[in-house]
Amino acid sequence: MKDTAGRSWEIIRGDALKLISAYEPNTFDAIITDPPYASGGRTQAEKNKSTTVKYSSMGGNAPPAFEGDSKDQRSWTRWAAEWLFDARKVCKQGAPVCVFIDWRQYPALTDALQWAGWIWRGVAVWDKGNSRPQKGRFRQQSEYIVWGSNGPMPVNRPVPCLPGVFKYGNPQQRIHLTEKPLELMREVVRIVEPGGLILDPFAGAGTTVLASALEGYRAVGIEVSEQYAGLANERIEDHLAGCST
Repeated sequence: MKDTAGRSWEIIRGDALKLISAYEPNTFDAIITDPPYASGGRTQAEKNKSTTVKYSSMGGNAPPAFEGDSKDQRSWTRWAAEWLFDARKVCKQGAPVCVFIDWRQYPALTDALQWAGWIWRGVAVWDKGNSRPQKGRFRQQSEYIVWGSNGPMPVNRPVPCLPGVFKYGNPQQRIHLTEKPLELMREVVRIVEPGGLILDPFAGAGTTVLASALEGYRAVGIEVSEQYAGLANERIEDHLAGCST
């Protein structure tokens, strides 16, 4: 995949549920994504608050809010199953899927993944290190990567041995409220065979797409927010331009 500018990556603005199914079967070599978790808040009233309130204490200096984070668990599970089903249909046989999630939605995601026809193969851990200490409780310092494959996944694929635990702190200068570290994503995308085409249906700040480009992969990112789609495009272009100078 190359766009009209000759790039090996692309950010498309739109709704993943509408856009994924437009691709032909066997288009993508992997799905790697960080969807809205819809897990912030114990009550629906708390869930309905803006993501800048739920996930940031920066007030007016916080990154822009993002959509899709106010679903209850049943609605979220149905939604996840739908896009995971569509995503599997446009992937090649053996393609890996890697989806970030937290502990609250972990059970729902594993249900949705299997309902959509993927083989669930395990979970990797992102150890963020920093978290708010709570007396008498374990720190919530980890998020997870639920992963699997579209059917059989040969063990002789030309990819390296990957760790089960990734230790990276949260990015210090985020342009997205739930942005993942670029170094983390550069490791995660290596589960894909060299030169593969990766789809990120929830591109956000474009970190997965940028990591893919830096590691020699091709990538398509879908982002529903016009503001974030613009920020992602700008960020990737600037970073890659800096790497080439």
